Amino acid sequence: QVQLVESGGGLVQAGGSLRLSCTASGRTFSGHSMGWFRQAPATEREPVEAISWSGSNLYYADSVKGRFTISRDNAKNTVYLRMSSLQPEDTAVYYCTASPGLIAAMTMPGASYESDYWGQGTQVTVYS
Repeated sequence: QVQLVESGGGLVQAGGSLRLSCTASGRTFSGHSMGWFRQAPATEREPVEAISWSGSNLYYADSVKGRFTISRDNAKNTVYLRMSSLQPEDTAVYYCTASPGLIAAMTMPGASYESDYWGQGTQVTVYS
């Protein structure tokens, strides 16, 4: 059974930092990009960041550029999201996902994204 398991969410004061992790089990996502979406209450899911298998291609949402950094360790089948200078508007459930077409879907305005591979989500709450 293929699973993506996120960890690292929590409650943090504005200006603080968190690191999210997403570890895959059941298969190796060779050739797949991995990344993060987030969804706040009463809002649509939005892309945050993604990284290609090699790490050479990245996607960053404008709202997190300069504050969030994505990385991956293919030997550990894990992708990370380092979040700094967190703001209350970053409050959301963060979901990990994997797909060969992830970066393309995040980059193209209006593009839909579907994947069989999603984590259960981890809550990030930033208070002021």
